[in-house]
Amino acid sequence: MPDAMIIRSVLFLTLLVHIARGQVSYSIPEEMEKGSMVGNIAQDLGLDLQRLKSGKARIYSRDSTEYIELNRNTGSLLIREKMDRESLCAKTTPCAVHLQMILDNPMEFYTITIEITDINDNAPSFQRNEFRFEISESAAAGAGFMLGRALDPDVGTNALQSYSLKPTDKFRLELHSQADGSKNVEMILQRPLDRETQSSFTLLLEAFDGGNPVLSGTVQIHITVLDINDNAPVFMQKVYKTTISENAPKGTILTVVSASDADEGSNSVVTYYISDAVEKNVAEIFLINEKSGELILNGQVDYEKVSHYEINIQAKDQGGLSNACKVIVDVLDINDNSPSINIVSSSHSISEGSKSGTVVSVLNVDDFDSGVNGQVQCVLNEDIPFCITSPSSNFFSLQTEQELDREREAQYNISVICTDEGVPALSSSVSLHVHISDVNDNAPIFEKSHYEACVLENNTPGLSIFTIKAGDADWNQNARVSYILEDSTVNGVSVSSYVSVHPDSGLITAVRSFDYEQLKDFHFRVKAQDGGSPPLSSNVTVRIIVQDQNDNAPQVLYPVQTGASVVAEIVPRAAEVGYLVTKVVAVDVDSGQNSWLSYKLQKATDRALFEVGLQNGEIRTVRQVTDKDAVKQKLTVVVEDNGQPSRSAVVSINVAVADSFPEVLSEFTDFTHGKHYDENLTFYLVLALAAVSFLFITCVVVIISVKIYRWRQSRFLYQSNLPVIPYYPPHYTDTGVTGTLPHGYNYEVCMTTDSRKSDCKFFTLGGQNAQQAIAVISTSGLNIDQI
Repeated sequence: MPDAMIIRSVLFLTLLVHIARGQVSYSIPEEMEKGSMVGNIAQDLGLDLQRLKSGKARIYSRDSTEYIELNRNTGSLLIREKMDRESLCAKTTPCAVHLQMILDNPMEFYTITIEITDINDNAPSFQRNEFRFEISESAAAGAGFMLGRALDPDVGTNALQSYSLKPTDKFRLELHSQADGSKNVEMILQRPLDRETQSSFTLLLEAFDGGNPVLSGTVQIHITVLDINDNAPVFMQKVYKTTISENAPKGTILTVVSASDADEGSNSVVTYYISDAVEKNVAEIFLINEKSGELILNGQVDYEKVSHYEINIQAKDQGGLSNACKVIVDVLDINDNSPSINIVSSSHSISEGSKSGTVVSVLNVDDFDSGVNGQVQCVLNEDIPFCITSPSSNFFSLQTEQELDREREAQYNISVICTDEGVPALSSSVSLHVHISDVNDNAPIFEKSHYEACVLENNTPGLSIFTIKAGDADWNQNARVSYILEDSTVNGVSVSSYVSVHPDSGLITAVRSFDYEQLKDFHFRVKAQDGGSPPLSSNVTVRIIVQDQNDNAPQVLYPVQTGASVVAEIVPRAAEVGYLVTKVVAVDVDSGQNSWLSYKLQKATDRALFEVGLQNGEIRTVRQVTDKDAVKQKLTVVVEDNGQPSRSAVVSINVAVADSFPEVLSEFTDFTHGKHYDENLTFYLVLALAAVSFLFITCVVVIISVKIYRWRQSRFLYQSNLPVIPYYPPHYTDTGVTGTLPHGYNYEVCMTTDSRKSDCKFFTLGGQNAQQAIAVISTSGLNIDQI
């Protein structure tokens, strides 16, 4: 064995590598030790070591035994199990192991062919330990005796090369070539035997191979010399040919051989048997009827294993003479094997953004039949965006035919059907489940192109207004939508001070209380953004309409209500029915029906005398004014809006039914007694008392000062004898204005010191087509001026 190891090492040093079109070939000797390196696949294919790691490179073999392994760190192919060329390939040359290296992400595969070269590790051997022949002494020179052949599993020069027979004085060897290239050995008698001289003897047959060193095997041949038997059996044909279909049932008769013997008696009785030259496994498949010569099938024949048999049949008579013929059996192939589908590599998930032609799965499909029966085509069972191609023999790749869209179809159950071309055709199928992984290729889409919502004014901060929704057709994180309020201003203030948007639910909430009178509506934009990388977004316009509430009471513009004076409207006693006394003017800053005003007469001294227009607020007389009607009339008018609930304002109007001012004055001097005091009367009384006290002291000081001044002045005038000039009040002369009162008058009025009666009071004297006048009553007197 040391010599064999030297040869193995030499062969390893002569290792060959060939690369073409994604293929790499190596040549190594058989029986290499575990861990020995075959070659560096990364260098030979020009692949980066990182690619081997990221692609999870692995070796695929059809054989269940893994002879080769891949080291991803170095890219080396290593021997995992010893390989015996004779076990793998028998006599087939060249002997090669076909492997595939598979890489993922993206999926790639490379074909690896490793040729296993033979070393001379087997010596020739014979199937039998010895041969025994009984030969008649009358056998003529040239009679042949079949010895079969020796077996040597090695091939080429290491296979069986020659035979030798010792001693060689009585027999010689003759070789007969077979269809499979082997040679059968026949022992030929060189001269007649003499039983009386030597009744038995032993020969040594030796077989030699062509290896270095030469190996050999031997077998002994024992010969017994019999008495005279003149004629050997003779076959009708030297070669018989027959055919049989594979999977033919056991017991099928293949053919019948026939031989005759010219002798008589027991020497003419012929028996048939299968020659020892036939290999043992072949001899077990067939048997022959010793008497009839029928060759019968005794086992199963399989075209895919052996398609051709050569069987040596011998016929032997009772005298020991024999003859041989050959039966050639051709096995006919039938389509008895369905295609075998093996998934070499498969991606259970593929990105929807993958380009057309991306490999999803690699299948190895074998059909052990031959010819058209072994030719396979694979198709897909439905119209899907995938196709199947055959990049190399027996390999099919499933790949995308067009771009995928997960939103249209999230997963595919793909059935691959492989059918051979036999008659009838046989098929096999395999199902592949492919999930389409999502990429962020869809922006969120709002349910509406724009949104509008109404909010009642005076809402509470934190009020939920409504929810906006946006959907994203993507999946998982790519479909997670967040809502963002885009920055903008409303009336110069950031919109975020008015509303907020919940980032997850899209709920829009009021941040402050809205006032319709200040802000009737406003717009802002909300952005919906998904969680992809990079994120995609869309936006929508939201309009918030502030709805009016009846939160403002009517405001009376006329007549003006003051706390320092009393305003009165004058109605002449000659006023007709429908006489316009005055008009109440009011406004409501609310809108819509909340601003619709109505006027009602709530209180009146004489309800039968006046009425108020419901819509216009005009106060008119209902009947003719009579002398019995009181001069002083007080009306209370309610101005009410149309809101729910309604709000109102009250205005008091003083009306004087009179034709002259003195009459008006006499009635209205005590008018202010009906003044309404507010709730803080005590406070105001104290305040008034302090003010009056201060004024009293001040007046006392002023009066004393004036008296002293006048006294001194009178003394001065008296002493100076100056002429006296009469004194006229400021409004004594004509005013120059037109009207019913052409002159100004000055009246001296004496009044009490009651603080409530010392205020200045204003009365509006008026009526339809009447001129206006103002009566001013003060502590110093009454002035009536025409206006």
